[in-house]
This record gives sequence, structure tokens and C-alpha cells, in this order.
Amino acid sequence: MATDAVGEQVPEESVRGQRVLALLDKAVEAQSSLVRKNIARARQRSPEATPAQVIRNLERMYVSALAGTGTAVGGTAAAPGVGTGIALALSAGETVTSLEMSALFALSMAEVHGVPIDEVERRRTIVMGIMLGGSGTATIAGVAERTGQHWGRQIVAKVPVETLRQINKVLGKNFVTKYGTKQGIIVLGRVAPFGIGAVIGGGANAAIGALAVKAARRAFGPAPASWDLGLG
Repeated sequence: MATDAVGEQVPEESVRGQRVLALLDKAVEAQSSLVRKNIARARQRSPEATPAQVIRNLERMYVSALAGTGTAVGGTAAAPGVGTGIALALSAGETVTSLEMSALFALSMAEVHGVPIDEVERRRTIVMGIMLGGSGTATIAGVAERTGQHWGRQIVAKVPVETLRQINKVLGKNFVTKYGTKQGIIVLGRVAPFGIGAVIGGGANAAIGALAVKAARRAFGPAPASWDLGLG
């Protein structure tokens, strides 16, 4: 049990949940200003690239970067003189980095598709919805009482902010449960000895990235036909 500001005991699960959501909000806030730079980077090699081509570049960049960080941290456990405590500390830092990468990817995808991300509640819905995958889609549709494909465009871009707040309360609870459990398993896998952790860390992160890519495709649907319909 933890103690809050007024001296009352708070369940450890609640404290951990608050920390996870605080990390999420920091990641969303930090990455929001980098969205256009990220898209510009995806267009760098081909300034005339279509939105569909840029989206594919964003997907590859995200999965590759995510897998790379998992492999790097997992490999530290096999290095001579590196103890499990150090590896766990490094893995905790990598978890924050992975969260930031996921937030940047989700918000970049929204921007290319022309979905507004100016309001923090919309950004939260987009990031949590994509990271939660199918369960996120079901929650968003259920709370918004809307059905149909491509919730990123049909719901996040159109419903009032108050509705998004209600959606985010439910998504937040699911996010704490799923993200915390999943990351806990991956962290333990990363510190496995003899280089096994590098394989587990990189593979697990790549799998998470691939699921987020699929979720983003479901959220936003086909790419805009031209930049006039998405990001100018």
C-alpha cells in the first residue's frame, strides 16, 4: 500500500496505474511537436512520395526502431560484468522510449490522414486506441455508440471532446492492465543471459510494432489519394 498526500493508503495497483498513465501523457506531450518532423523524415528520400508511400515508410521506420531498442537493451544482459539490476534499469528506460516511439507513430499516422490532433483528448484516444489494438477499437465504438470502420476518422475526428474524455477513461484502465502486463513479460525476457535477451527483446518489440501498424490501418483506413486531402 502507498500513501497519498492526505495520508490515506492507496492500493499499489492504483499507484502503478497512475504512473503508467503519467508516462503515457508525457510521451504524448513530448512527441506531439515532433510529428511533422517525423513525416518530413519519411518523405526525405522522395519528396514527391504519395501519402500511401509515406505511410509505408512511417510503418517501416517505427517497427525497425522499436525492434532495435529491444535488441540493444536485451543484449546488455549478456555483456561481461553487467548484472540483472543494471539490465532491468536499462529496460525500464527502454520501455519509456518505446512508448514515445509508439505515440509518435500513432500521431504521425493521424496527421497524414488529416485527423485533428490539436486537442490532448484526441491525441490520447488515438495513441491508446492504436496501442490496444482490437480491444481499443471495441471500446471506442462502444462508448461512442457508433459503428463502422476506421474509428480514427469516423469517431476521433468528429465526436465532442466530452465523449472522448469518457472513452479515454475506459481506455486508460485497459491500457494500464494490458500495457503493464505485456511490458512486464518483455522486461523479464530482455534480461535473459547468453544473448537470448537480445533475441527476445528485439522480437517482442517487433511484434508489438507490427500489431500497432495493423491497428493504425484499421483506425484510419486507406491513405488519402493526395496531400490535399491529408497533410499539405
